Amino acid sequence: MNELIPMEPSESKKKKAEIEPRDLLIHEREYWESGFERIAGIDEVGRGCLFGDVVAAAVILPRDLILEGVNDSKKLTEKKREALYDVIMDKAVSVGVGFADAETIDRLNIKQATRLAMKRAVEALDGVPDYLLVDAEKVDVNVPQISIIKGDANSQSIAAASIIAKVTRDRLCKEEWETLYPEYGLSIHKGYATKFHREQIMALGATPMHRRSFLGNLLGEQHTLF
Repeated sequence: MNELIPMEPSESKKKKAEIEPRDLLIHEREYWESGFERIAGIDEVGRGCLFGDVVAAAVILPRDLILEGVNDSKKLTEKKREALYDVIMDKAVSVGVGFADAETIDRLNIKQATRLAMKRAVEALDGVPDYLLVDAEKVDVNVPQISIIKGDANSQSIAAASIIAKVTRDRLCKEEWETLYPEYGLSIHKGYATKFHREQIMALGATPMHRRSFLGNLLGEQHTLF
């Protein structure tokens, strides 16, 4: 008797699975149907940067609204993020943005500073939300909430918050922060630890907006020029 060999999924089935749209409202619907109307998605950006604030956003979208193209901000082009930023700001019930600067990050640590930025984003909303969908974190507010792993890829509200936070921080890097410290290339690398950024820190020293707790041995004997 011939042994049955498990068959690999056909290429057509694989392709179908890849292009089949993910339901990004599955979490929202669960809580809408439980009586929670104002559901806010929460996400942050800049957690791994050497420079500048960690930025968080909270977004409440209208019930059952589907925003075409909304996804994890890291998977979108800059042009697409900018376009979706305008759509989200236009369609959202409310948007809040919160910040925690480098001094706060060094004083508290990045995890607690991120939570603080998220709390500030929630507090910046117009009114108190009924429920929070948070990307892999907990927010220190008296609002029911759930932490969702890879939330920006599984919740439209969190994905929208991811886009708002990313565009907000990128604009700071390209405009205000680039103007303050033009030698560091912030408009290009957005404060992340690229080779050029690390070389400039070694050559010029750290600015007051660099996260000392992230620099480790990079500074060594380098002195601060600002």
